[in-house]
Amino acid sequence: MALVTIVAVGSTLLVATANSQAVAPEPERWTGSWSAALTAAGSGKSKDGFADQTIRMFVHTSVGGTAARIRLSNRFGTQPLTIGHATLALPWPEAGPGDIKPGSAVDATFSGQRSITIPAGGSAVSDPVHMEVPASQDVAVSLYVPVASGPATWHVYARETSFIGQGDHANDASGAKLPETRNNWYYVTGLDVLNRSGQGSIVVLGDSITDGFKSTVNADHRWTDYLGWRLNQEAPGGKAPGILNAGLAGNRLTLNGIDAGFNELGMNGSARFHFDVLGQTGVRTVILALGINDVWLSQDNADNIIARLQAMARLAHQSDLKIVVCTLSPWNAFESAPGVVAYTPTLDSVRLTVNSYIRTTTDFDGVIDFDAVLRNPADPSKLRPEWDSGDHIHPNDKGNEAMAAAIPLDLLLLDEDEDLR
Repeated sequence: MALVTIVAVGSTLLVATANSQAVAPEPERWTGSWSAALTAAGSGKSKDGFADQTIRMFVHTSVGGTAARIRLSNRFGTQPLTIGHATLALPWPEAGPGDIKPGSAVDATFSGQRSITIPAGGSAVSDPVHMEVPASQDVAVSLYVPVASGPATWHVYARETSFIGQGDHANDASGAKLPETRNNWYYVTGLDVLNRSGQGSIVVLGDSITDGFKSTVNADHRWTDYLGWRLNQEAPGGKAPGILNAGLAGNRLTLNGIDAGFNELGMNGSARFHFDVLGQTGVRTVILALGINDVWLSQDNADNIIARLQAMARLAHQSDLKIVVCTLSPWNAFESAPGVVAYTPTLDSVRLTVNSYIRTTTDFDGVIDFDAVLRNPADPSKLRPEWDSGDHIHPNDKGNEAMAAAIPLDLLLLDEDEDLR
């Protein structure tokens, strides 16, 4: 019979047998569970900002935890932003639009204070909010903005409905006094959780395909949402990393959104790296899913795109991060919007050249071949028809699910002898 020894260390029990060493539970660490890449204001509500208004937004977690904290940004603001009251709560959509479960709202404080003023260009992280945060579920973040904010720092294509109303309703269970709706997020850039996964977080730096453009609103059917759910189901011992979506519609490696007249398309990939990747909590891997907009929006050449990809790999490795790159999926849009060139075989040859580099290079630590997953076997220049949202570039919900299902999880999980940095 093996000898079993039980040793009490503080409140932790260490269990060892004659054939093994005592192993303590993984310590609790802060891990990023959700994120959004934010940009300067565009038009409408983002340009006007908020005054004496509550914004209730819903964010979809990847991993859960025993406590939470929110990260807020006024990075692109032109004046100080005052948050007079912030709460986290669990949603209750079956009760009514914008509703939260009665009694679930918990105040988020900042250095013990209920309100905080964030300077223009600044950011803030709340104190720990003690609540059980579910994995792969929505959490409601309500922010009361008491005085005029000026133009808002925001995310334009949230694929989630946000609710806005006059006055402080951050604690209200009902969304009845939040009658104005938008499909945007404002100011909130991250939700961190305290857990024992020991796996840290993975940031996906991408474009509209990662952002979930054309996926069903309020369904959480982005490929990153499916990936988070899959990891929670399949990661050994339930120890899943957080999946942080840093996708921006129209984003490019080589140019900024303002170059095309749209702030909300964000800055170029390398400019975003320092904020949207290195600024995340517990990050240890980045998935790079950029490049297709450089082909069909910018009409850049393959050499320039490849050079930018190589630069991104160097940025990650200099920061001691693992980086995995995605091939560029098919696009075959013949209907051209103003300023956008429709598909041509010549442009597609650029995409194929970039993909050939991605599949053969050793610059990255791994490859996710979304092109192979999504292309139509009968016509590889097009998406599979059953996964085409209708615009011939963005996958529908089923296509997003197929993308997540095809990712080799060994690219994303830490080895047993690999320490979380």
